[in-house]
Amino acid sequence: MVIDVIIPAYNEEASIGLVIAELPRALIREIIVCDNNSRDRTAQLGAAAGATVVRELRPGYGSACLRGMQHIAHRPVEEQPDIVVFVDGDHSDFPEQLPELVAPITQGEFDLVIGSRALGQTEAGSMTLPQVFGNWLATNLIRLFYGYEFTDLGPFRAIRYSALVELGMRDPDFGWTVEMQVRAAKAGLRCTEVPVRYRQRIGVSKISGTVRGTLLAGHKILWTIFKLI
Repeated sequence: MVIDVIIPAYNEEASIGLVIAELPRALIREIIVCDNNSRDRTAQLGAAAGATVVRELRPGYGSACLRGMQHIAHRPVEEQPDIVVFVDGDHSDFPEQLPELVAPITQGEFDLVIGSRALGQTEAGSMTLPQVFGNWLATNLIRLFYGYEFTDLGPFRAIRYSALVELGMRDPDFGWTVEMQVRAAKAGLRCTEVPVRYRQRIGVSKISGTVRGTLLAGHKILWTIFKLI
């Protein structure tokens, strides 16, 4: 199956090369680094590592992901992928786990696979208490309102491309991951999780690394869950 990888990235020059190098290239057709108007050499180093680099000037995690989807959509229909994988550019995920992530889809059993840090192994200090609580609250609200069992809103995820297009993703920033899971639940997609490892990121998180970012992200996650009911 044809697999493309989207990496949203903002000021990740210290890590982007590592992420690209650790992806199992034999399984991937194209790696797309979505440079979210970085002020450092993220774009140059991403290209040097072998990725296709596209630029998104509008700030926001979701904006970068949407730009990557736009790049894929511009391909002829017969050249569009079977699966799209999303992975962060900060080296907190373990890109070499991609085969485990896509296996439930390639085996024909599921449409969306979330890499769950809650089910896997997390390095000490890799997730803040607000992150852990936010994931717990959000996933329990999804279960309550939509009847789908998730344990995490993890960024490392794989989805069948045709399903991704049908979801109509829109969120430009912090609500991207939860929006995908809520829309998947509403659409009746076959969803599952696989355990993934997680480590301390390289650099400072743009969301959980600041009080303002944490509060904004929490508010947006809750707002996204309730507005889609």
